[in-house]
Amino acid sequence: MRRRGLLTAFALAPLARPAFAQAWPSRPITIVVPFPPGGTADLLGRLAGREIEQRVGQSVVVENRAGAGGAVGSLAVARGAPDGYTLILSNIASQAIGPAVNPNITYDSVKDFRHVGLIAAVPSAIAVSATGPFRTLQDLLARAKAQPGAVRFGSTGVGTSSHVKLELLKRAAGVDITHVPYRGSAPAVTDVIAGNVEGLIAAVPDIGNNDRLRLLAVTTPERATRWPDVPSVKELGFDTLVASNWFGLSGPAGMPAEAAAKVNAALVEGLNTPATVERLATLGAAPNRMSPADYAAMVASEVPRWREVVRSANIQAQ
Repeated sequence: MRRRGLLTAFALAPLARPAFAQAWPSRPITIVVPFPPGGTADLLGRLAGREIEQRVGQSVVVENRAGAGGAVGSLAVARGAPDGYTLILSNIASQAIGPAVNPNITYDSVKDFRHVGLIAAVPSAIAVSATGPFRTLQDLLARAKAQPGAVRFGSTGVGTSSHVKLELLKRAAGVDITHVPYRGSAPAVTDVIAGNVEGLIAAVPDIGNNDRLRLLAVTTPERATRWPDVPSVKELGFDTLVASNWFGLSGPAGMPAEAAAKVNAALVEGLNTPATVERLATLGAAPNRMSPADYAAMVASEVPRWREVVRSANIQAQ
């Protein structure tokens, strides 16, 4: 009888679990940042983690898991347990541009994730040396048209957001600009300042505070509040150049909708506090109130956009 009783208990155990299930969150949450510490992605991941932690009653741990332009960490989360306790800092590089450039990325940015919410959309800027000859974007494009290939633009690497946006500029303006890839923004900025290349396009946190650079335009529909004297690409007539470096939070596709909604609510509330609004402004970004459905729709629209740019420019992973 005792043996039968034990077997019955074991048989009923799986059915009993839901009755003891705890409401989310009942333990710490991990945000995987798929890039090294210290950059904009890391900063925003930690900022989001702090705001969520203060509002959901559980600690939030940020884990840097870099590699393959964000693909290593993204794949790990996409294939991980869909319980709402592990999130990825999703962004334009790992979700939209990377899969278009690298055929070895096996996750589907739309189908394999539940997109939770946008943290920030950080503009890029077209920048040249402050002591160089170009004072406006029109000056630079005039030189590029008069001397095809003579104007050289650095980027943060082949297939990066910086590179792909350069290709977008070339196509929009109908010019031939020579691409010079670097390993990150620091060496590219150094060579622009030194005059070894004429310019670059990069996220404003990487270049906006350097007084040895001149910003010719920001890739936003309107001027950035922090750089009111810098025109937007839209006002200069280049609507197709409007593009941000967006960063958000996502989980595996099976993440519970309840958990996604709670994270989103904490994120939106936290990002709109005065202190956080001010912190985001230093990056040229503004707070947002994007729902999970809105963020999912945005990611879904970005994937084909950048796939087409990568295809038309024949950009291939190296």
